[in-house]
Amino acid sequence: MIQLIRAQERYTASHGWLTSRFSFSFAEYYDPQNVRFGVLRVFNDDTVQAGEGFGRHPHADMEIMTYVIDGALEHQDSMGNIGVLRPGEVQRMTAGTGVYHSEYNHSKTEPVHFLQLWFLPNKQGLTPSWEQAEFTKEQQRNTLLPVVSGRGVEGAMHMNQDVTVFLSNLEKGLTLTHTADDANRLFYVFVIRGILDLNGELMHEGDAARISDVPTLTLSSPDGAEFMLIDLV
Repeated sequence: MIQLIRAQERYTASHGWLTSRFSFSFAEYYDPQNVRFGVLRVFNDDTVQAGEGFGRHPHADMEIMTYVIDGALEHQDSMGNIGVLRPGEVQRMTAGTGVYHSEYNHSKTEPVHFLQLWFLPNKQGLTPSWEQAEFTKEQQRNTLLPVVSGRGVEGAMHMNQDVTVFLSNLEKGLTLTHTADDANRLFYVFVIRGILDLNGELMHEGDAARISDVPTLTLSSPDGAEFMLIDLV
């Protein structure tokens, strides 16, 4: 089954300095029928205005991935890590037994647009950790590039869950396929930019698909598309 969720169907929270689009129940938005998809608990599409951000706050027992679409996002945490995340860079954090961190727009003049994903970990009480790596648009071109994985995938940062997150920058007229290696695998697809043809269904910027019992995905684009594919349980 392929369940399409159009961009405009997401819950939108506007706070002036922050615009958030929630794909699952989060903060003031709660829908008992939309809490998570497999181990994917949070998929937030955030835009933070210049000079603004999220002050120091705690996390625990969650695997967190952040991907910047436009702008620059500054991160600081209680482990002593400081980093600035820019387009083409991915950050992952194991919150484990507990970590405090802050996230701010690094720019004083331009907004930052980013995706943040939370996954339930495969065990609780893990030692907190953080890392950041660059995955360029050229590396993503016309391929499914693994960036974070708990499956021992070469080149991907480690996650403590049976999940692999792929990024792709697909050119017009080309086709990619992805096949499940187990009948119980789930897929989640999100369009970052452009138009994506997913098994004959057209998806646009901000659209998502929750996929189960479909063993093979065929992905193409009439005009080019940037997208994220998550292979999960």
